[in-house]
Amino acid sequence: MRELSVLIGGAAGDGIKQAGNAMARFFNRLGYYAFVYEDYQSLIRGGHNFAIIRASEKKILCHKDKVDLLIALNQESVEKHGWRLKENGLIIFDSNCVSSEGIGIPMSDIARENGLPLIVRNVISLGALAGILGADFNVVEDVVKSTIRKKTEENLRAAKAGYEHAKQSGVKIDFEKLEKAQAPLLTGNEAIALGLVKGGMKLYVAYPMTPSSSILHYLAAYANELKIRTVHPETEIAVIGMVQGAAYAGIRAACGTSGGGFALMIEHLSLAGQAELPCVIVLSQRSAPATGVPTYTAQGDLFFAMFAGHGEFARAVIAPGDGEEAFYLSAEAMNLAWKFQIPVIILADKHLSESTFVAEIDENVSLQAPKLWDGEGEYKRYLQTEDGVSPLAFPGNAKAVVKANSYEHDEYGITTEQAELVAKGNEKRVRKMKALEEYLKTKETVKTYGNKGSDIALVFWGSTKGAAKEVAEDLGILGVQPLYLKPLPTWELSKLLEGKRVIVAEVNATGQLASWLQCHGINVSEKILKYDARPFAVDELEEKVKNLLK
Repeated sequence: MRELSVLIGGAAGDGIKQAGNAMARFFNRLGYYAFVYEDYQSLIRGGHNFAIIRASEKKILCHKDKVDLLIALNQESVEKHGWRLKENGLIIFDSNCVSSEGIGIPMSDIARENGLPLIVRNVISLGALAGILGADFNVVEDVVKSTIRKKTEENLRAAKAGYEHAKQSGVKIDFEKLEKAQAPLLTGNEAIALGLVKGGMKLYVAYPMTPSSSILHYLAAYANELKIRTVHPETEIAVIGMVQGAAYAGIRAACGTSGGGFALMIEHLSLAGQAELPCVIVLSQRSAPATGVPTYTAQGDLFFAMFAGHGEFARAVIAPGDGEEAFYLSAEAMNLAWKFQIPVIILADKHLSESTFVAEIDENVSLQAPKLWDGEGEYKRYLQTEDGVSPLAFPGNAKAVVKANSYEHDEYGITTEQAELVAKGNEKRVRKMKALEEYLKTKETVKTYGNKGSDIALVFWGSTKGAAKEVAEDLGILGVQPLYLKPLPTWELSKLLEGKRVIVAEVNATGQLASWLQCHGINVSEKILKYDARPFAVDELEEKVKNLLK
């Protein structure tokens, strides 16, 4: 199988993110699947940033620790990542500022000679990569022209210089072009954004908070084309309040945030449960409590998402694992929120949000209509129904008095403290949760991979899918991925995992999914936990699973 991994490293301000994106596009144009993992500090300048770009002729959803090529824009990149280089690996470096074995290219001089800032070394690196791989320069030209709008010709000259230096080195890695077109590249957040729009979202509200911020940036940039509106209010409390106000008026809306921002939204989360306001929240996890490690990843907010808020009310928590699932499940989140008039949480994380995937998306996603009032008789906003879902009417309807009440209330929405009506309100919310479960039994809620006949099951959720799916397939064991975490699809999981040795892999310190499975009577044999704010790499997780199986 043809596969190649490239790491490019430098400081914040060296354009490492752009370089990773450009190299993924380069491989994409050569007909390969590509995946980009980005690692950056919470700094504008300085520190150390790197990206790992993995290209393969098979579909991949994660990076590997070991790389074939290391492109170093500073000395620190060689010192920090030398251990990653495979036995026959190669280092390409800026010979003006880096001392190393390998291929030295005077990247800083090339930038200055073309009247360009040093950030253009990322473009020179792309040219050098193409030269080493023996690719036609027109592929580089295509990538540069599609990504750089200013001083394009100067950038192309710089890239050509890097290309020629690499060719003159006499080193060549065979990595021929494949005769097939690849699907577009999307980050997880871009896929979430497009999925929300496909699910009927007309308003996106957010206060920028890494790693969810790029959803707002992307939607704001393309608001006119997507026929939506975006708003950046003053606080996360205002954010969710605006989303609920829009829902009250009949407009599908969503918001996005991370840990501390979600913490501020919690009172409104309970309001959504009581007032039965459709509400979609993208919660992209980062590592550690409080500010924590804001530009790194974790899966530590599972319990937070499932149990946040006071009182008992229905909600759904959905965890996509790649770009395609991010698109489809975000659209489904909008549908679920409006079908059942509940808050729905899309539980992402930095690794999913900011990694880049080849996303093969079928945009034929159905938009489900909510239960609307038929206009007959007297309107009761909180009408008691068999499934707990009341018909919707919106302000402006001359026949309906439309209420939204944070207090316990009767069918009209009038505040009550009567014991009988309080009990009925609780029973209505319980029926709604049961109706949600019954509905999800008609949907795909669990995915399986690898050897379905194996007596060993590797269970994982969210972005850990990328590494775990590949490990399950490589080792010939069963891989199991629940897409919905609340309600947990025990109707499928119990059958799949019965009598098996269950290993749970997740990126947190306490094994939250493992505990959640055990709460539902599913025995967990072992846990593989990672909690250093980094995701699993494929080779790393495979080694840990192999050690357990010994």
